[in-house]
Amino acid sequence: MRGKRSVTGAALTVGALAVTGLAFAPTAVAVTPQSATITADCGLFGGGAATLTATQSGTSATITLTSSAVTAPLAVSADSITSKLTLVKASGGTTVFSGTKNPAMAAGDPVSVGPLSGTVASGDSLEAHGGSLRMTVFGITITCTATANQSPGPFVFD
Repeated sequence: MRGKRSVTGAALTVGALAVTGLAFAPTAVAVTPQSATITADCGLFGGGAATLTATQSGTSATITLTSSAVTAPLAVSADSITSKLTLVKASGGTTVFSGTKNPAMAAGDPVSVGPLSGTVASGDSLEAHGGSLRMTVFGITITCTATANQSPGPFVFD
């Protein structure tokens, strides 16, 4: 009988700890949508469809931009493009995501930059249209702008 009580007591203790752990677990935060598409105009460097992918962890967020329509004019090494993505807030103002993260790209490869880091607040609604992406490669600045609103809609941070 004593063995059954010990097992039952241990099971209750484990169950209580599990419930306590759930009560103190951090809440999940998310951005919706996680991915959006835009049509970008990069002037002499081309333009076309691009995908923005967003992640969020608390007030820190990242955005990665990839585009097979915009290609690297020259070969670039990893983490050699300085990028600054400015998104427009629905409530007014802008939020900037920046960094020097990019994969190595051969001339003609699809452009990819990020993850670019930024700070967001709960409820921020950010849109690429009206903002810009500035990439500096070998001292040359390439500015891309969205020609219409992103689809399926702005990024809304939790």
